[in-house]
Amino acid sequence: MFHSFFPRPKLFFTTAILWTIVCIAVWYTVGPEMGAALGMPPLGPDEKAPIGLAYFIAPDNLWFYLYFTIFVLVFGGGWKLADRNHPWSNWSIWGSAFIIFIAYFSVQVSVAINNWRGPFFDLFQRALEKQPGITTGQFYELQLRFLEIGLVGVAMNVVTAFFTSHYVFRWRTAMNDFYLSEWAKLRHIEGASQRIQEDTMRFASIVEGLGVVLINSVMTLVVFLPLLFQMSTHITELPLVGSIPHSLFWLALAWSVFGTTLLAVVGMKLPGLQFRNQRVEAAFRKELVYGEDHADRAQPPTMRELFANVRKNYFRMYWHYLYFNVARYTYGQLDAIILTAVLIPTIVAGRITMGIWQQIATAFGQVSDSFQYLVSSWTTIIELLSIHKRLAAFEAAIYDEPLPDIDQRYLQRMGISDADQ
Repeated sequence: MFHSFFPRPKLFFTTAILWTIVCIAVWYTVGPEMGAALGMPPLGPDEKAPIGLAYFIAPDNLWFYLYFTIFVLVFGGGWKLADRNHPWSNWSIWGSAFIIFIAYFSVQVSVAINNWRGPFFDLFQRALEKQPGITTGQFYELQLRFLEIGLVGVAMNVVTAFFTSHYVFRWRTAMNDFYLSEWAKLRHIEGASQRIQEDTMRFASIVEGLGVVLINSVMTLVVFLPLLFQMSTHITELPLVGSIPHSLFWLALAWSVFGTTLLAVVGMKLPGLQFRNQRVEAAFRKELVYGEDHADRAQPPTMRELFANVRKNYFRMYWHYLYFNVARYTYGQLDAIILTAVLIPTIVAGRITMGIWQQIATAFGQVSDSFQYLVSSWTTIIELLSIHKRLAAFEAAIYDEPLPDIDQRYLQRMGISDADQ
């Protein structure tokens, strides 16, 4: 699944994670000084970020684009020298880097909108209070700035969808080529044709969705965590807890960790059940296929036994999904009100304006949603894990490793020995 597309995947991903940590550490320590030395300084403590299209070409953002390019070229160039013969390294290295960059840029669109929310909703509030000096021109000006940001967001969404679709299809092509090159060893495995055609297709499509969301979540945390940390200065006290420095930052972290842990614990049995479900469904379908060509196959006793396995596994899944959904939907309902609940004393005391409230709500929501990646994507992750297990068992035949018990039983039923493998 991975070494067909990535060069030496374990080492590649390990070094990529370590290099990312180094890049982030350098950016948040000496990065601003480096940018200032190159004539691209960050905003001062009393400066406000530009509103609209100007935000994306602000000096500190231009410095990040250059910084990112330099670090990617160093990492990617090193791997190209280390493994020159891998047929898919251009897509896996440079394509992955480009996806990360457009994910970061998409998050910057959210930051630009959040910067816009403050002045717009403060103006909105003053207009409702009928304060003097408020004109329609001020509103139209801010609406124009929002349109600029929105058009950039549209362009990024189109580019992201188009490029990631091509990227994951290249990954599927790499898997397809690898499995077909080993067809002589794989053809006897239960559902071999389905695993090469359908499982690789589903693996690629799920990775496309989950991978983009994961990268966006990481980029969102990198960008919005410092913003939420700063905005927490407006909140001096939380109900029941009292005064905690940077309270919203710690609340988002604690609440998200709680939700992720809760769903991981109550859903721990689901990947195995999904994995087995694919197996029993494939065994049932396979026998029916053989019955189309051979009169002695797909006999009623055999089909009743195979369908009984399907029924048993589905009923077990329904039970485990019952309490999993209770936990998931209950947490989702509480998540919708937790920020408002903890900010009620601050709102009643009039310590924040409507614009600040909108910015806090957006930043908290972005951070909370990113931390809750596993919560929101858990059912899809379960499906991906089951497909991964199925393809991993498939690859065991290539390397002459023991097959899972369910595959062994299928081979015995077919009268195929290990020697035939």
